[in-house]
Amino acid sequence: MLVSVLSLKGSPGVTTFAVALAARWPAPARALVVEADPSGGDLGLRFSLPSTPGLVSLAAAARRGGDADLVWRHAQQLPGGLPVIAAPPDAEQARAALSALVPNPTSGFGVVRAAADQPGTVVVVDCGRVDPGSPTLPIVRSSDVVVLLSRTHADDLAHLPRRLPTVGRWSPKPVLLLVGEGYSSAEVAWELGVLPLARVPHDPNGAAVLCGRPNKLRWGRSGSSCSALGRFAHKVATQLAARERPAPPSPQPAEPAVLRAPATALHAIPRVPTSPVSPGGVRPAPSPGIDPHQQQGGQAS
Repeated sequence: MLVSVLSLKGSPGVTTFAVALAARWPAPARALVVEADPSGGDLGLRFSLPSTPGLVSLAAAARRGGDADLVWRHAQQLPGGLPVIAAPPDAEQARAALSALVPNPTSGFGVVRAAADQPGTVVVVDCGRVDPGSPTLPIVRSSDVVVLLSRTHADDLAHLPRRLPTVGRWSPKPVLLLVGEGYSSAEVAWELGVLPLARVPHDPNGAAVLCGRPNKLRWGRSGSSCSALGRFAHKVATQLAARERPAPPSPQPAEPAVLRAPATALHAIPRVPTSPVSPGGVRPAPSPGIDPHQQQGGQAS
């Protein structure tokens, strides 16, 4: 299974959550983190990892072809034993490695996709901040699930109504997670026309463990379970892992998973419009003609 974790603006903790998601993926699956942030990697600096093996060595080796086991030979282990392929901290080097790795679906990123297709394996890719020119877009488009993180202040949310339809075209299975204080989930749902899956808890101690900082909490599947962030990541990972299971036969065509909850849950939110969902899997934001003073709870932009 291939999971992309990304943001559309700012730095809401994509790398930290990608590591948490992989570290707390339900057993007995084998998890791997690939750091593919074009702005440069953080894991090598956070955990004092050697510069190689990593994303650069993988990109060089993939040019000569390889099988699904190639990615594991270019991974290093974090303190809790989680294997990661770290990107260089320099943005220019990181972009060069991604530009060499991604374009060729057979000998390039194909080796990562092949690893993700192995039974009992999940590859979580930290794509960082994604824009239309990002070299990680082919990774996002080929992912089984896209996890979008966003902070919840007005400036963070203002651009999302325009870009969410694009995310729906990138992946049939995107999910939205909110990060930090700001507008409530109901207010975000009203503004965007979609219901977030959940809100990432504020957990400085749990985040410190995942950032390589000294902390009383321990690494590993058992150690991170005492962290609020670890417990949350496990719940999200369990839901995402369930999507990999084949759906039971149905006489009706299955509706593709979209960036929203079931319609009944959305309709239960006061004043959320009931306009139809677009083919991209997203419902349009409210019409600008609606009087904002009549909206319950205020708007998020």
